[in-house]
Amino acid sequence: MGEQCTACGNAASVASRLTMAFQPIVNLRTRQVFAHEALVRGIQGESAHDILSTVPPTERYAFDQACRVVAIQTAAKVGPPALLSINFLPNAVYNPEHCLQATFAAAKAAGWPLNRVIFEVTEHEEVVDHDHLVGILSAYKAHGFLTAIDDFGAGFAGMNLLADFQPDLLKLDIALIRHINADPKRQCIVRHLVSLCAELGVAVIAEGVETEAECRALMDLGIPLQQGFYFARPLTAGLPDIHWPPESGKRPDDR
Repeated sequence: MGEQCTACGNAASVASRLTMAFQPIVNLRTRQVFAHEALVRGIQGESAHDILSTVPPTERYAFDQACRVVAIQTAAKVGPPALLSINFLPNAVYNPEHCLQATFAAAKAAGWPLNRVIFEVTEHEEVVDHDHLVGILSAYKAHGFLTAIDDFGAGFAGMNLLADFQPDLLKLDIALIRHINADPKRQCIVRHLVSLCAELGVAVIAEGVETEAECRALMDLGIPLQQGFYFARPLTAGLPDIHWPPESGKRPDDR
């Protein structure tokens, strides 16, 4: 698979300080779990923000590599190989082929199929080199990984990235989802995004869903893939139970 990455520094040491929490992405049409997103946590319960804020620039390679390895290792221990979604830092990838070596090794050791991995790139990190990011995503896709653009609609890349690279999945930012059931303008924007993505062959995920009303409005807009506190909060080193909305349009107080 190419030469071993040499820019990852003390990734093993960084990994020893990390664990993962998992939050499901559900398919409301089939009422099954579509994937679990791995969310980094510290072994003392620190949040992802708290951890990342302590990572110096010189350790971003190591941190990115450690997160991938810990996500795969932990997922293999806590559940069956559903799709596993892993966030990565695009500015911490100097060469996609070299920086995949730790992922390949971790997946092989854990018996985790490579085609059950989604790599998410977040729009909240400023893209230093747009062409480099497109190259990273293209390389990942060529190796059989699924790809996703996270936080779409609230970050740096936007339509420009979508024009140059069509991922398998596009995750709508929580800012577009919040109170969408009562906001015709957001409904209009999301409806057109769903139509655009359908033409491009990109599946849409709504993240940050917190209420049944939001859930149902998104279903009406053609988005069965959803994620958020309404269904489950992240659970550290385990898979949380899922709260499903009532079936067939019934509300809990229907008679």
